[in-house]
Amino acid sequence: MKKIIPVLMLGFLAACSSSKPAPEAVLASATVAPSVLAPHVEAVRQQVAPDKRVALFTVKATGPVLTGETNMPEAKTALLERLQKAGLSYQDSIQVLPQAELKDNHFAVVTLSVANLRSEPKHPAELATQATMGTPLRVWKQKDGWYLVQTPDKYLAWVDGAGIKLMNEAAFATWQIGEKLLYTHPYGFAYATPNTQGATVSDLVYGDVMVLKGQTKGFHEVSFPDGRTAFVTSSEVQKYTDWAATRKPTEQNLVETSKRLLGLPYLWGGTSFKGVDCSGFTKTVYFMNGLVLPRDASQQVHVGELIDTKEGFQNLKPGDLLFFGSPAKDGKPERVVHVGMWIGNNEFIHSAGRVRINSMDPAAANHDASELKRFLRAKRVSPQATLIDLRTASLFQ
Repeated sequence: MKKIIPVLMLGFLAACSSSKPAPEAVLASATVAPSVLAPHVEAVRQQVAPDKRVALFTVKATGPVLTGETNMPEAKTALLERLQKAGLSYQDSIQVLPQAELKDNHFAVVTLSVANLRSEPKHPAELATQATMGTPLRVWKQKDGWYLVQTPDKYLAWVDGAGIKLMNEAAFATWQIGEKLLYTHPYGFAYATPNTQGATVSDLVYGDVMVLKGQTKGFHEVSFPDGRTAFVTSSEVQKYTDWAATRKPTEQNLVETSKRLLGLPYLWGGTSFKGVDCSGFTKTVYFMNGLVLPRDASQQVHVGELIDTKEGFQNLKPGDLLFFGSPAKDGKPERVVHVGMWIGNNEFIHSAGRVRINSMDPAAANHDASELKRFLRAKRVSPQATLIDLRTASLFQ
């Protein structure tokens, strides 16, 4: 379960210079109590950033002073206009990201096979999510060699600078136009020479993206985002455009893909073949079929069409997502804490300890009574309901 690191790409690729701060309102002679401004700040937060995992709005009011930061200039503008309309005085000290210290390096690309993105700028912090090689990132600020980034599915988290290549807009555009290869084996290596017995340059996992430089017998020569070059076995890569064009998220393909991950270890925050949590598993399955889901189970539950399960599971189809947790009760909100995928025959596949198959049928040997007890609902996710359809979006191009 992942309860707590894909703007759509048009927003992601938009100009990223900080907006000019709005003019400060003239301070009134009387001090404004925090409670006067705070409700307006909270109202804007609920409107533009209800989920702090995907939108940054840490503004607060202390007396007449507004402090904090946001990566959405429009949110700051909306707040100031609201206060002006209400006739309230304030002092604007809100910082609009990207941070000035970044200069023009507002983009980055992942340079490791799998980069670990964390909830705070330090290695002991919770693993929030992962990003594979070649993933484009927006960069918002830096602290002690760590960078607050936003993934293409909008997730915000911190990454060690050693795992990314910072780029300005021109350098990022140059990287994007390079012809891409996508690694299609679960796990492997890139080599310093066209020889699988020689030294390695990096390990690789499914979904890693590299630039094609050339081809020799049995190998493709590639370039990594940080400029390193290597050789990968030709049978283990595919041109990204060909891969994207051949994605067919049918019921059969989703089930077959999910079974390629059987036995993979559970890893909190994991979204790769090095380990997956429950939502990282469903996210990876859909990614392998060309579709990008939101990061967490509590976000995925809001995607797609609700399927009627009041009388049982006969209406479900393979590929439907099942959500588990605790319903709203006694004034407490619903909690979605787990997700799996229906594969037919009363069975679902999910990451719980490891990626495994369990049954909703009490008479089955692999019945999971605990999951049946906390089942909440099921959703059917069409390509149109996902965040990004890689068959039509230019994520790596």
